[in-house]
Amino acid sequence: MDKATLGGLLLALGGIFLGLLLEGGNVGQLIQPTAAMIVFGGTLGAVLINFPLAVVLTAFRRLANMFQEPGDSASGTIALLVQYANRARREGIVALESEFANIPEPFLRRSLMLAVDGTEPQELRKIMELALDNMEEQEEKIPQVFEAAGGFSPTIGIIGAVLGLIQVMQHLDKIDEVGKGIAVAFVATIYGVGAANLFLLPTAGKLRIRIREAQVIREMTLEGVISIMEGMNPRILEEKLVGFLVETKREDEEEPETVEV
Repeated sequence: MDKATLGGLLLALGGIFLGLLLEGGNVGQLIQPTAAMIVFGGTLGAVLINFPLAVVLTAFRRLANMFQEPGDSASGTIALLVQYANRARREGIVALESEFANIPEPFLRRSLMLAVDGTEPQELRKIMELALDNMEEQEEKIPQVFEAAGGFSPTIGIIGAVLGLIQVMQHLDKIDEVGKGIAVAFVATIYGVGAANLFLLPTAGKLRIRIREAQVIREMTLEGVISIMEGMNPRILEEKLVGFLVETKREDEEEPETVEV
C-alpha cells in the first residue's frame, strides 16, 4: 500500500470535512444525488466522447497502481538478469530457453526469446526499442484520461450550478423548491472542483510516475539482455544496470538551476 497516496487522500478529505464541521455544517449537506448525477455522469460521458472505450477501461483498471508501492521490481529484475548472465556464461545463451515458462514479464520474455533465437544484438535493440516506443505511446493515454476528466468536471459542475439556479428562478414562490435548487447549485460546483483537484488530477500525476518507473525497468531489461548476448561479466552487468536506477533517482532529486542575469 502506498502510504503517501492513501495519507494524502485522507488528509485532503479530512481537512475539508473538519473545516465544514467547525463552521457549523454537517456532511449530510454535501450529499446531493442530483448534483452527483450531473457532475459524475457528465464527466464520464465527456471522457467517453474524448477517448476510445478500450483506453478508458484500461485507465480505470490502472487505478489500483495509485495505491500500490512499486516494491522491489527493479532490484528483482536486476537480480534475475544477473542470474541469467551467470547461466549463459556457463552453459551458453541457448540454455536460457528453459527459463521462458517462468518469466511473467512479457517484455523480458520476448527479449530473451529473440536473443536465444540468434538475433543480432543491433537488430534486437531495434525491434525492442520499437516495442518500447509503441508501449510508451499507448501508456501515455492512461494519465491523459484523468487529466481530461479533471478539466471537464469543474465545468460540468458549473453546468449543474446553472441548472440548479434555473430551478430556483422557476420556483421563487415555493421556498422548499428554492432551497433544493440552491443546494444542488452549490454542491454541484463542489463536486466538480473537488473531484478534479482532490482525485482526478493527482491520479494522473501519480500514474504518470508509475508508468515512467515501468519504462525505466523495461529499458534496463533491454540493456541487460543485450549485455548478456555480448558476454558481459555478470558483476559488471549488475553495476551497469544499477546505474539506471541511480540516474533515475538523481534526475528526480535535481532542482532546476537558477539563471543569473
